[in-house]
Amino acid sequence: MKIFRIGLFLLLSLMLVWTGMSTDTSAKGTHEKELDIEALFNGKDGTMVLKNIKNDNVFVFNQERSTERFTPESTFKVPNALIGLQTSAVRDEYDVKRWDGITREFEAWNRDHTLGSGMRHSVIWYYQDMARDIGEERMEQYVNLINYGNQDISGGIDTFWLDSSLEITAREQMDFTEKLVREQLPFEEKHQKTVKRMMIEDEQDEYTLHGKTGTRLSDFGLGWYVGFITTKKDTWVFAVNLDGTGTKAKNIVLATLKQMDIINEEH
Repeated sequence: MKIFRIGLFLLLSLMLVWTGMSTDTSAKGTHEKELDIEALFNGKDGTMVLKNIKNDNVFVFNQERSTERFTPESTFKVPNALIGLQTSAVRDEYDVKRWDGITREFEAWNRDHTLGSGMRHSVIWYYQDMARDIGEERMEQYVNLINYGNQDISGGIDTFWLDSSLEITAREQMDFTEKLVREQLPFEEKHQKTVKRMMIEDEQDEYTLHGKTGTRLSDFGLGWYVGFITTKKDTWVFAVNLDGTGTKAKNIVLATLKQMDIINEEH
């Protein structure tokens, strides 16, 4: 009987883990509508998913592409920061890494950075250094635990998310972000709060926008913007990718939020 109870407990635990990590946005209770934003993509192939987590309403542009996996590029800084904090590879958002003196393509990268400033300026070398400190074994453990995309980090501990082996869909990005908003990821609550704070890009009386861009720097042919926005009434999570840059992806999100009156046009 004792063995049976242990086996039942393990089975229930596995079921709970699987349920918690489910990324099925078409589950019962979810209502999907088509986003009429084709003009915002200006002829570029792309997709957007947007979800109101208060009522589970989901809006999608380009259903087919929303389930296609692409490399996350610098949007992976969000889970990377969570893993770094959880494993104590960095102490907090103010943990400084010294610039190595190598001049890189963006001026803002050529100085010392913290975890927080590295997120805001998308400093690749900082997060690569942290990934090496995390190590392949622990990185793989957490990428699998959070069910992040195809979970493939074989492309190198400091490059797997950059035009390499790791890939994720816009829907999976949206689901991951929703878990972060709800602080339901397998990380300490304080670390999830820290990373959400680091993602703040615009703070107004009416709303707070949290987001992270990502651009494939080899050809600027893939851009991401993922994140969430809190208003006085609702919280929305979103993910955009397109054949372009992260800046273009962000502009599409902002235009869509205005078009849907989630944020006021004057902002």
